[in-house]
Amino acid sequence: MDSIRAVRGMNDIPPEKEAVWNHLEEVVREVMVIFGYGNIRTPIVEKTDLFTRSLGEVTDIVEKEMYTFKDQMNGESLTLRPEGTAACVRAVIQHNLVYGGGKRLWYMGPMFRHERPQKGRYRQFHQLGVEAVGFDGYEADTEHLLINNKLWQMLEISDLQLEINSLGNLETREEYKKALVKYLRNHLESIDENSRKRLATNPLRILDSKDANTREIVSNGPKIIDYLDKNSLNRFDSIKKTLDKMGVGYTVNNYLVRGLDYYNDLIYEWTTESLGSQGTVSAGGRYDALCSQIGGKDTPACGFAVGMERVIELLMLKEIPPKVNSIDVYMIFDGQIAREYAWYAASLLREEGVSVVFNYDSGSFKSQIKRADSSGADYAIIIGEDEAASELVSLKPLRSRTPQELLTLKNATKKIKSEKFGVKEKNL
Repeated sequence: MDSIRAVRGMNDIPPEKEAVWNHLEEVVREVMVIFGYGNIRTPIVEKTDLFTRSLGEVTDIVEKEMYTFKDQMNGESLTLRPEGTAACVRAVIQHNLVYGGGKRLWYMGPMFRHERPQKGRYRQFHQLGVEAVGFDGYEADTEHLLINNKLWQMLEISDLQLEINSLGNLETREEYKKALVKYLRNHLESIDENSRKRLATNPLRILDSKDANTREIVSNGPKIIDYLDKNSLNRFDSIKKTLDKMGVGYTVNNYLVRGLDYYNDLIYEWTTESLGSQGTVSAGGRYDALCSQIGGKDTPACGFAVGMERVIELLMLKEIPPKVNSIDVYMIFDGQIAREYAWYAASLLREEGVSVVFNYDSGSFKSQIKRADSSGADYAIIIGEDEAASELVSLKPLRSRTPQELLTLKNATKKIKSEKFGVKEKNL
């Protein structure tokens, strides 16, 4: 019988990769506390209408990539969330979270898109999402760029570049789209086939075409910056001036667009050349119309999402990986009386903050010590029938040549803690 494997594009995270994931998640939580954001958790499954109405029915995500199925109980169409913003905004509306003022929210979790799996792009992937709902000023947009910058600083990731652009408000964006379509219709034979298809459905996506001929034609066409109204221009200028004052480098990319329909005004991407074609690590912008699109009141908002797997790849490229949480003690015993005393010893050590792995397998002391050494533990505690009867333990260092000692459990605990926490035994 064939063994069952994970679904293609959906990956396990084994214990040996836990340290770098824990490091990333701990830094994220620290940054969110620094900036005063509260954690929100939403379901993995949402009603399909949430995404068709928020992302746009002609986007690649809705047309090709969503995991959608019919609920067998009631026939309702449900979808595994392909991104987190729509679900977060849905929760804000449902629970009236902005009744007393704007909300700063963040979340982490798995998202799902049926894409062709490749390095940095998976069918189940993890995102950090940060949203500021109910804030109209440019300060919220700027703060999100500063949150990104702080995150990279604390993770010691230096090879990221920030690109920014403004799409203007919904009215001026529509004027620009009409001008772009009119211009490109005069060059249909020269642009790539995919761009010709998008001309009728999502023309702004043609701006980030990878086809060289299309990019050249676009570069000679109308510029979105020329269609911005005074308010959007002032907002964009204020953001740039703040970034300049804060020492955050950026490049204005007039051809930068996002793949989701709900954005207006500021959009941005943090990219790297270290990950090949999957170089976008974080991206976001303002989405003032999203709340009303999914049934709420007009509410200004902005946010961004970080691809956590891509950050993990960048962290793995560093020469010094995050420290792995090591095991303090591997518990070895022989005989029933020793086993019972070993359970007691393990419990006491854990109460003192010492991590203990309890040996489940029988075997000689020699074979157990081999397992202790391969476990990565710093010490082995060895308990035989004589030690148990005398309420003593043998403490054997596994990472140094320090001699094995016969100690009371209390003194063994003191010695381990003095090494682990740097506390002198006389102060314990």
